[in-house]
Amino acid sequence: MPTDTLYGIVGSALNKKAVARIYKLRKRDLRKPMIILVSSIADIEKFGVILNPKSLILLRKLWPGKISVILPCPSKKFFYLHRGKKSLAFRMPAKKSLIELLKITGPLVAPSANWEGLPPAKTIKEAKKYFGDKVYPEQGRRIDFYVDGGELKSLPSTLVELKNKKIILKREGAKKFKK
Repeated sequence: MPTDTLYGIVGSALNKKAVARIYKLRKRDLRKPMIILVSSIADIEKFGVILNPKSLILLRKLWPGKISVILPCPSKKFFYLHRGKKSLAFRMPAKKSLIELLKITGPLVAPSANWEGLPPAKTIKEAKKYFGDKVYPEQGRRIDFYVDGGELKSLPSTLVELKNKKIILKREGAKKFKK
């Protein structure tokens, strides 16, 4: 489905089986966490992330938008998401229809619709070239459905980390980053 940046394969971030299924479908490196889309700053608390006042101020300046923010998440409960990195990346999109969907579904993992290391799909046709309607024998599953949003021309989200009350640029992307 289209996100505010690229097409993504989405599933509930609070469902271990959905997250595992996406790792398999994308052939994603199991050591790499995925970005989690949220509808509000309050959604982040569902992951045991504690925001200090300065972090809250920074998030309100950065969001909504095409910036994903890495925050500490030391909880063992969310190992299936943080993959031992003890941090998670969150993004609150500016796209109103996506925010409304997130209010209904709750937080969604949303890695780009491609296999690890290959270019992200910019159209549903490109996504279907990766995933088609095949059943994957190792899990007996396939993509449940596609949502066509036309051609997307965005870069991936800009990725920053909030660490020791500083913002560190990790990946330049769709949104130019200014401190």
